Amino acid sequence: PHYRMSAGRACEGAGCITWWGFSPARDLLSTGPVRLEGEVNVLLVGSGDPRHILKTIAGLQNEASLHVWVIENSMEEVARQLLLLYLALIPQESMGNNEKTEVFLEVFGNSEIRSQTEETLRRAASQLSLSVTETLETPTHPCLNTTLLKFKERDELARIFKLWIQPQSSSSSSECSAPILMSKAWDYRVRQHLGTRYNAKRGCFDWDLTMKLHEKGCGVINKQQYVRWREQGLAFEMRECVYQITNPSLLSSRVFSQKRDKVAVRGYWGDIVSSPYLSFGIETDDKSLLKTQNGQHIKTAQDVSFANVQALFQSLSSRRGCPTTSQSDTEAPQTDRKCVTINDLMRLNGISVTFLPMDSLYKLPEKQKYSHFFNTIYFSASCVHQLGPTMRQIAAPDAVLVVELAK
Repeated sequence: PHYRMSAGRACEGAGCITWWGFSPARDLLSTGPVRLEGEVNVLLVGSGDPRHILKTIAGLQNEASLHVWVIENSMEEVARQLLLLYLALIPQESMGNNEKTEVFLEVFGNSEIRSQTEETLRRAASQLSLSVTETLETPTHPCLNTTLLKFKERDELARIFKLWIQPQSSSSSSECSAPILMSKAWDYRVRQHLGTRYNAKRGCFDWDLTMKLHEKGCGVINKQQYVRWREQGLAFEMRECVYQITNPSLLSSRVFSQKRDKVAVRGYWGDIVSSPYLSFGIETDDKSLLKTQNGQHIKTAQDVSFANVQALFQSLSSRRGCPTTSQSDTEAPQTDRKCVTINDLMRLNGISVTFLPMDSLYKLPEKQKYSHFFNTIYFSASCVHQLGPTMRQIAAPDAVLVVELAK
């Protein structure tokens, strides 16, 4: 299922770029009648975040190998997928699991982030930029493989990473060189969405949460946290500190027509109604997190997201070829952190993630390599219109098709 909805103008609420999924993380190898084993190829179309990748890795048997192939609608989404995978792959000795989970969720679902999180993001962006521009044939990391992208797509990725590293300066004169204030960009979207009801926005947020999300089984989403996210874009506040630096990975350009001209406006153009809680925060194997008392949930979707992501990171560490130690955050040496390069990231046994060009869905059926190749094919709700009969040519016998549905 997929939980996208709102009391305001639907097109304005959902946005035009998918920064997070509208359905919970799924182990894509166990979605069919029998669990897939051995060497598996999975195609993700428009998933928007790495939730399915992480969840599928967590469910893998030791001897199984998983090759994930990713097609997104924009290079901005690819850049963010790469960033989130990069953060997930930082080894425990460089950043303890607790802190890594906090940083990941902050970058994933917060419009504004802490200064130390921004530092981590910038370093990751500069490493990814090098990786994208310098590796033409062999990928620097099997889970961050951009070698099959077109040259212009890689140039676009490098341009995006550069904007993250130096948000003030912009290479292109068409883009405003002043830094974007996320608080203004967010408020602009809320006003566009609610129109005349902006002054009664709290009531609108409340209605959306109770009548839509809670009615559809997302009762663990806490009212106070949801309203804070709707107002300011802060979904995960895991400690008492200042979240005030724009999260550059949530900015993108949207083209508007103005008097015969097309103008690219940089701002926040993602979801402002469904929330980043849906990806990791509404389902869990640990049922104690979903307990209620007097009809109220004791834990929140933030708690569930934290527990789920932390468990997924634990699974990644165990694929690493060396046993995990239950290392506390204090043991992570601070000195190493600044030096984490792509080569220091965890290498996961038998796992690769390859990004395909944006137009590849139509071209894969013509290529011999992909003939009856994919064991599982996933389409997000935003890409389901691209699902056509040619998919049969790239689907392996008994392949499983997983489609995210609007609910």
